[in-house]
Amino acid sequence: MKVGILCGGLGTRLSEETVIKPKPMVEIGGYPILWHIMKLYASAGFEEFVLALGYKGEVIKDFFINYHPRSSDVTVKLRTGEVDYHNTTAEDFTVRMIETGAETMTGGRLLRMKSYLGNGTFMLTYGDGVCDVDLNRLLAFHRAHGGLATMTAVRPPARFGTMRFDGDRVIEFEEKPQTGEGWINGGFFVLEPGVFDYLSSDADILEKRPLENLARDGQLHAYRHEGFWKCMDTVRDRNVLEEIWADGNAPWKQW
Repeated sequence: MKVGILCGGLGTRLSEETVIKPKPMVEIGGYPILWHIMKLYASAGFEEFVLALGYKGEVIKDFFINYHPRSSDVTVKLRTGEVDYHNTTAEDFTVRMIETGAETMTGGRLLRMKSYLGNGTFMLTYGDGVCDVDLNRLLAFHRAHGGLATMTAVRPPARFGTMRFDGDRVIEFEEKPQTGEGWINGGFFVLEPGVFDYLSSDADILEKRPLENLARDGQLHAYRHEGFWKCMDTVRDRNVLEEIWADGNAPWKQW
């Protein structure tokens, strides 16, 4: 089963990093967040990826084209130019990188990936978020309901702490709890080829008309994930993820 990853956005709220690289290449623990996402999928047995490139897509291409030599011992015969690689630690991934346009919207990028994602069920996510969702349970949930699309729904941590009062006395304070109301789109989709019938052009924003119409037609289901989820929108988000990784107990590290 193939995994599509949307990697083409501008990442304007992370401009301190994305002026020189696309957001999926911003590093956590010395590796791009894109690598973390791919490792998460691989830990569940999904190792064939289709990346939708856009803004600074050449940085992503360079990373994967040079990944094998950087992950190996190398012998170079200078007279002939022959290069041999030894003791590689490179993962057994197949990575297809598709140019989907600098200004293309998320639905348009997905539409441009159509011929690479095959004729069967496939997975899709964004190139800037990690979580500890059980991907095989997600897939089983999708197959059980029989609809065209499954979205992982999450309740992210609240941005600020919350308080409960008795008059003007604080009787409970919790620093940045998980929000108790409302579910949001956490990405990590499972989709059927029929979703392409809901897409028409580069201008399609997946999260607007296509998903709205899938919901209207009863074809969109939500897999509720109560565990860890974090999207890297800002430098602060990047720093939080870096701290979690450095502590050695990153919830998304399932490999």
